[in-house]
Amino acid sequence: MLTISWPEMNRRDFLDKGLKALLAIGVLDINQRDELVIGHGDFRYTIDVNWGALNPEFFPVQDCHEMVFDRLGRLILLTNHTRNNVLIYDRSGKLLDHWGTTYPGAHGLTLKDEGGEEFLYLTDTVRHEVIKTTLDGREVMTLPYPRAMEAYSSANTYLPTETAIADNGDIYVADGYGMQYILQYNSRGELLRYFGGRGEGDGQFLNAHGICIDNRSGREELLITARQMNALKRFSMDGKHQQTIPLPGCYICRPVVHTDSVYLATIWSGNGSARTGFLSILDRSNHLVSAPGGATPRYEEGSLRKMYQAIQVFQHPHDVCVDADENLYVAQWNAGGTYPLKLNRV
Repeated sequence: MLTISWPEMNRRDFLDKGLKALLAIGVLDINQRDELVIGHGDFRYTIDVNWGALNPEFFPVQDCHEMVFDRLGRLILLTNHTRNNVLIYDRSGKLLDHWGTTYPGAHGLTLKDEGGEEFLYLTDTVRHEVIKTTLDGREVMTLPYPRAMEAYSSANTYLPTETAIADNGDIYVADGYGMQYILQYNSRGELLRYFGGRGEGDGQFLNAHGICIDNRSGREELLITARQMNALKRFSMDGKHQQTIPLPGCYICRPVVHTDSVYLATIWSGNGSARTGFLSILDRSNHLVSAPGGATPRYEEGSLRKMYQAIQVFQHPHDVCVDADENLYVAQWNAGGTYPLKLNRV
């Protein structure tokens, strides 16, 4: 059942507005217990707005950017508030630990198991760096801006937003707010190659915001966001463009692969107006099959109709994390300092 607690008045306001919209346009379901159900097809969810809510006087957040699960089932949340850049929850939403005061531009968070030990890769758009840490925050490697590349005249032109780590240890960095290159390093931090860059070609990007490893085909491939192009692009591991997946109306953040599906926080929709976000879920064929908070996905002659927000459950979703039971956790940018929402799969 939908419940509200005092720390999250912004959530209450948004869900009240969403309920009014629901009644007006009938895009969601309400059961006999007034329980909201959002999403489509096999991917439908109820909303738990209480999950993870903390006292903001002690654990403030600014933008909740990204989340990962470690092998113990702890959810690790990255924020750009330097009172506590990292909050670590158990699956019930109880705070277990917190650390980090030196990452003012904390944006991307990737976890990789390397020989039995898990490490975090943080991107910081203010420090213009990628930082590798242990789970308790000890820094073990830093990748500075690529001064050897002619494209970068100074650190200020390098604004990395995300990383992806291959099984061989290679590190792929998406410079999503900078020059739009994808940089490939080996595990020692040596630059191997780069590809992409700003532009509208198949192998180029406008806002290469997110990147991940996709092994659904049985081999490693790269999925890379082209957010301003409303598209997801697939590349080989050596940077060759393979496919562009149009998602009209979807301004997508990083792709998250779970079993056969791809989950994407969609920060804006339609014409890109503020507070128009929802979630996008793609099937194994990379077709949009569910859009919690968004309109019902419809394909006509093989093309997806332009998507838009149908109910204002979310403000600006920035990341989605999937647990072992396929429940979702949604972190939001520019959402009034709110903590992640949990969506329970039904």
